[in-house]
Amino acid sequence: MKYSIPDLLAKDGFLCDCGKRHFSRLSDFVTGTGILPDALPAMLAKYSVTHPFVLCDRDTYAAGGGKVVSILSANGVPCTLHIIQRSHPAPDERIVGEAVMYCGGDCDGVIALGGGVINDTCKILASARHIPDIYVPTAPSMDGYASATSSMERGNLKISLDSQCPNAVLCDADILATAPAHMVCSGIGDMAAKITSLAEWKAASYIVGDYYCPMVADMVDDALHTCLSEGEAAVRGDHAALCRLAEGLVLSGVAMNYAGISRPASGMEHYISHILDMRSLAFGTPADLHGIQCGIGTLYTLRGYEILFDRLGGRTPDMDKALHAAESFDRSAWNDRLREIVGPGAQAMIANEDAYGFYRPENHRARLQNIVDHWDGITAALHAMPTSAEITAFFQKIGHPTTAAEIGVSAADMENAFRMAKDIRPKYILGHLLWDLGMTDEVVAEMEF
Repeated sequence: MKYSIPDLLAKDGFLCDCGKRHFSRLSDFVTGTGILPDALPAMLAKYSVTHPFVLCDRDTYAAGGGKVVSILSANGVPCTLHIIQRSHPAPDERIVGEAVMYCGGDCDGVIALGGGVINDTCKILASARHIPDIYVPTAPSMDGYASATSSMERGNLKISLDSQCPNAVLCDADILATAPAHMVCSGIGDMAAKITSLAEWKAASYIVGDYYCPMVADMVDDALHTCLSEGEAAVRGDHAALCRLAEGLVLSGVAMNYAGISRPASGMEHYISHILDMRSLAFGTPADLHGIQCGIGTLYTLRGYEILFDRLGGRTPDMDKALHAAESFDRSAWNDRLREIVGPGAQAMIANEDAYGFYRPENHRARLQNIVDHWDGITAALHAMPTSAEITAFFQKIGHPTTAAEIGVSAADMENAFRMAKDIRPKYILGHLLWDLGMTDEVVAEMEF
């Protein structure tokens, strides 16, 4: 791997050529086989944690909870253990409240034992309590362990909540190897999402002036290629491959810290996943692991770009066509459709779009002009992505689902998620570009959901 995580974790950060001082609160990353008995007590001592709060669920307790509690006991460290009893707990107000209620006043640190939901909950808890936090992943299933945000559901809307990057992440291959292959595929799918998110980040810098850092983008690209190259071995349970996959996932989180935004690591594909989660929350429709949904979302996003460029046939977009399509767009009918498909979270999406002003004619015209003026740069960024066929073949090789049907999601639900992804938040993605060009319907008509 080009970038070494320990080398990136300078206490005071560093000034980048992009003009931003890059900093990550993560101070320690330890990975290897059998590292936990030594690394966990060392981290507790380093951060002066004498009575940690240990949060897990039933599955993650079985994967590593007993080991963590035994290590603490052997080192004379009392802890408050709370095991969430619900299967597949949602990342919402309930789980945060539960963590707050069981974390006693004598707890002076947090140990998160688990995956995304446990991790994100503990970030919020540690941030609110102003106490150190140490994360022990039980599966290399997502890239958020070292990020400073928590992917949560608030008021039925999927949001990225500012929280707290951990002090330390301890990845023990003995624990990671107990994870089902589907969860390992989830981590690989979450990293595959960087194929589209990085390209969209660069394109958005031309279209809406988003901050862009080549060094951060290179970090994420490095992590991406590491994770993809280790995919087959990691799914087989190879300890060295699992460690390198975990390192790539953590590196992606560090990159998000450096950028100060999630833009390098999430784009259209993540918002497709968010819509599926919101529908599942509101209506009980099928949903899968975050990374699996993001991986599938990546395939649909790649296919969308391929169809777009096929339709354009090498031509610069037609501004007159785009302006006419925008003039005929019925925002009121679209809002009604959002409410029907997404449920209670739709109102927050509508309010976000109102505040952002995406649909205002003057904003649309300005974006169109930028698209035309910078079309060569935009297309260069987007054409650099691998094809959907290449990523599909890779996913099939490692056992990662490649279609909505494989995870129980109907074609209609996936089409709606594709159409509605742009309304989640004002992060410029494929959905915005298609709408801006007046080409959503014709691209969707060629998609196979």
